[in-house]
Amino acid sequence: MFDVFGSVKGLLKIDTVCIDNNVFRLHYKATVVILVAFSLLVTSRQYIGDPIDCIVDEIPPNVMDTYCWIYSTFTIPNRLAGTIGKDIIQPGVASHVEGEDEVKYHKYYQWVCFVLFFQAMLFYVPRYLWKTWEGGRIKMLVMELNCPVISEECKADRKKLLVEYFAQNLRTQNFYAYRFFICEVLNFINVIAQIYFMDVFLDGEFSTYGSDVVRFTEMEPEEREDPMSRVFPKVTKCTFFKYGPSGSVQKFDGLCVLPLNIVNEKIYVFLWFWFIVLTVLTAFSLAYRAAVVLAPNLRLYLMRARSRLAPQEQVESITNKCQIGDWFVLYQLGKNIEPIVFKELIADLAKKLEGKETV
Repeated sequence: MFDVFGSVKGLLKIDTVCIDNNVFRLHYKATVVILVAFSLLVTSRQYIGDPIDCIVDEIPPNVMDTYCWIYSTFTIPNRLAGTIGKDIIQPGVASHVEGEDEVKYHKYYQWVCFVLFFQAMLFYVPRYLWKTWEGGRIKMLVMELNCPVISEECKADRKKLLVEYFAQNLRTQNFYAYRFFICEVLNFINVIAQIYFMDVFLDGEFSTYGSDVVRFTEMEPEEREDPMSRVFPKVTKCTFFKYGPSGSVQKFDGLCVLPLNIVNEKIYVFLWFWFIVLTVLTAFSLAYRAAVVLAPNLRLYLMRARSRLAPQEQVESITNKCQIGDWFVLYQLGKNIEPIVFKELIADLAKKLEGKETV
């Protein structure tokens, strides 16, 4: 089973050529690794360990365990609060009257490991699209100029090729940049959609899950209603029916212990905070991207910051001649090329574009 997820280790490697940004990597690297790791953790507990133990004297334990795991267990929502051992056995576990007390069935814990892995795949989709659309362009343009040791002759040849490339493709690279911006928007749409998806998956409990847990820790002990026990109960009830000796239907109420939910509740508390932080960072990233597209002065400032060693008048001359696509490709190169080499490239490119404009 672990061999199936072995390729995920490749996400932890540092890329030799960067084709995106830090927020983008939080989606396809950090989040994917977190979700797959959680999926493996739950899978190991669910299918290798013992995810459920049910207690009924008249029914063999293995039969009761299997039945309740397949057909789900339930709790009584209006019995969540009370004194354990006096009013209730555990939060949500107490005697109830059929047809009068609300019964809440819990089935989703069977699917947690699959859902987490499915979510990991969805977080990788924008990265897959960008790699496909990008087609290795930045890696091809870098051409070993990110190596600290390179011969002067080789460096001069590669800089000349880069300058010729920019001169010939000036103002034709907007579509390349816009495809990256589309993938950034997809990241934001994906994280919002996944919060909604998890809310549906957990019967409307996920949207306020983390805030409810924080509020729970600040309440007085006698007023507490544990939201983790409400969403992922550790003890539940299960009803088993079978025929008696006379052919009548016999009903057996059992208590089921779900140790797997101890892991699940912590996983989803972490995911709630992680998704909120990721949503906020992605929203700021999109606001920054909109400002970059709409404000040429900001692009000039960013290019100056990226090429601090180059003369400012050369940077300004190049930036004024570039459209958003040209600026984006040049900025990406600046992240991957050695600063001294990038300074020389800026100088050569400025001369080339000025000469081309003169002609």
